[in-house]
Amino acid sequence: MNLKNVREIVGSIKSSLFKNSNGFSIGMLKSHFKGSGLQFKEHMVYSHGDDIRFIDWNLTAKTQNTFVKTFEEERNVEIVVVLDLSASMFLGYKGISKLQAAIEICCLLFLLSSETNDYVQVLILGDSLTSLPKASGEKGIALLVSKLEEMSVLNDSGKVNVNYPYDFEIKDSVDKEKALKYLKRNKEVVILSDFINFLDAEQMKKIAFRKHVHCFRIVGPLDEAQKQNYSLFTKSSDGSGVLAEVQKKKVEDIEDILGKRVKKLNVKDRYLESFIKEMM
Repeated sequence: MNLKNVREIVGSIKSSLFKNSNGFSIGMLKSHFKGSGLQFKEHMVYSHGDDIRFIDWNLTAKTQNTFVKTFEEERNVEIVVVLDLSASMFLGYKGISKLQAAIEICCLLFLLSSETNDYVQVLILGDSLTSLPKASGEKGIALLVSKLEEMSVLNDSGKVNVNYPYDFEIKDSVDKEKALKYLKRNKEVVILSDFINFLDAEQMKKIAFRKHVHCFRIVGPLDEAQKQNYSLFTKSSDGSGVLAEVQKKKVEDIEDILGKRVKKLNVKDRYLESFIKEMM
């Protein structure tokens, strides 16, 4: 990898992100993930100098000894981002693809994590599952950019490669199931997809109603104007082309079953601001 080129791309991404999302909103997003910052640890017998605000009066009344509550700092949050590389994610509006919007949201979370001492792990779901090591800040962005360039998803200038050779049907559907093992309760999970070629409605139903799972459907004008099925022409890895049908009913089923559990982000709007507001 050309590390100088990666650094330039990271700098460009940071500049774009800070231009499109303000510090106040980032602070609000941080508070969503961090919670109160303290969690109860144990009771201890009161000793001179302890803060009387933490006296547990109920326990004190029962035991006739004075006890105080002690706390410890909340554990660092680990955010797992599932990045969908389906062929339809390469569509968009005025040069901004749904995939580009998803990548920028990943980068925003990396920058946020550097301020909160948290970590972000990205799962790239394309022809197979690619798991990046957890990281934060510019290091995380560099890891993501390097891997996407290696996969030819991004070109040398850090832009989404519209000629990316992609097989519309994922060859190994087991990889989708592998991705679900990361949906543990001690992690915040952010799914970025248009859900056209992702999990089906019943599979999504099993995970989307978990409080720690945040589903974002990234759409463009074509998705909103869709009245019937349409076909995408994509390049396969062997260089040949293939027509794949996008089914309107499949997406409608997911929206009907999951309702407000799936938040919509439109690439023609300020999707970074919309993402932050939805996460508040």
